[in-house]
Amino acid sequence: MRPPGPARLLASRLRAWLPGAVGAAWLVSAGLGLPEVGAAQPPVVYVIPIDGVIDLGLAPFVERALEEAESQQAAAIVLDINTLGGRVDAAVLIRDALLRSPVKSVAFVNKRAISAGALIALAASSIAMAEGGTLGAATPVAAGVPGGEAQPVAEKTVSYMRKEFRATAEARDRPVQLAEAMVDADVEVPGLSEKGKLLTLSTGEALEHQVADLRADTLAAVLAAIGAPDAEIRRLSQTWAESLVRTLTHPVVSSLLLALGVLGLIIEIQTPGVGLPGGVGLVSLGLFFWGHWLVALAGWEELLLAAAGVVLLAIEVFVTPGFGVAGLLGIFAVIGGLGLSLVGAGATWEVALQAAGRVAAAMLLALACAAVMLRALPRLPFGRRLVLEQALAAREGYASAPESDQRWAGKRGRTVTALRPAGIADLEGERVDVVSEGDFLDAGVDITVLRVDGNRIVVRHTPADDRGGSHGS
Repeated sequence: MRPPGPARLLASRLRAWLPGAVGAAWLVSAGLGLPEVGAAQPPVVYVIPIDGVIDLGLAPFVERALEEAESQQAAAIVLDINTLGGRVDAAVLIRDALLRSPVKSVAFVNKRAISAGALIALAASSIAMAEGGTLGAATPVAAGVPGGEAQPVAEKTVSYMRKEFRATAEARDRPVQLAEAMVDADVEVPGLSEKGKLLTLSTGEALEHQVADLRADTLAAVLAAIGAPDAEIRRLSQTWAESLVRTLTHPVVSSLLLALGVLGLIIEIQTPGVGLPGGVGLVSLGLFFWGHWLVALAGWEELLLAAAGVVLLAIEVFVTPGFGVAGLLGIFAVIGGLGLSLVGAGATWEVALQAAGRVAAAMLLALACAAVMLRALPRLPFGRRLVLEQALAAREGYASAPESDQRWAGKRGRTVTALRPAGIADLEGERVDVVSEGDFLDAGVDITVLRVDGNRIVVRHTPADDRGGSHGS
């Protein structure tokens, strides 16, 4: 018999050595505490708080959490809901994100999911409700004046929300009639809500009618019910940027930014060269648009529309003084651009008009504040540094017009042309260039020269019964 070749000898030695090597490696790994190959890892569950007012800043936070949970292959995401509602468009964005996400979502109603919160809960894969919880009462309303009660909206808005709730219930295989009854008081559910009353379900009623899937009083009970009692819990919180966006898009804060922005621009136009009011105004409007841009309300269209309105107003002020087509179009463009930046998904004409009214109210507030500040600014200590108080009166020798113009002070006459506000008047038989004190005057109106400021002869209308003398003609 021939001796074994080198190849056979090597193979036989490997077969004898391999079991021992594997055993030694197992002992070493066990001694070092290394995990065994194929050892099961605990599932990961993300927890997102949905509390307080539902606003547009909440939608990007929920979308980011869903994307992170998907990328980490999380077992589930739990929405810890305790809210009385908020903006409909924000709830619609969150609802769409939940329906798109492949991650199992659980709405933990602890203790209430009212109005917009009900839509978010219905969009989750499962609903768990704590003892004493409530779900429903989701009719849309329009915010009234500050401090006043909310007002019901038009039927078309109710119809839109009714279909949103119905489609969400259909997508999650929940009773569609109960979902519609939460929005529309005309939908009657025998034994639960009569016609004219919105449907709000308690925990027991939601479980009985298969709107909710389970009862759970704690997060641990929710995890045990979905088969993940030992899951790794990752609680997400908003970043500083997301919190800032929620603050900037808050109705009160955004209205103040609008008013402050318009106020700063008005003061800058009235006191050119200062720079500070204009800078504050531009920063305020920039924060307004930036916050609404990040929540997908404002876009290039709204920004360009508002900018075009500002340009038209500047043309009206500096190029064609008075009030004409450019000024009117400018006002409408600014209100339209800013108003469209306040409405989102599902907005009707009624909601858009309310947003435009909110912008108009902010602009009126800014105009009122500007009038007060421009009158009081010269009297304030810091205002004296910004406003030139020293007057260079003509009677003290500061005159750019011929000295002969001073003879017209106090004279009476009649307009030859219309004053818009400048024009020509007849003063003692001479045609003189004059300017009205502020009002537009027609031709043939009796006037009196109030003062001569440099090369400006300022006049005002004098009623016929107030004229004590005669004029040349």
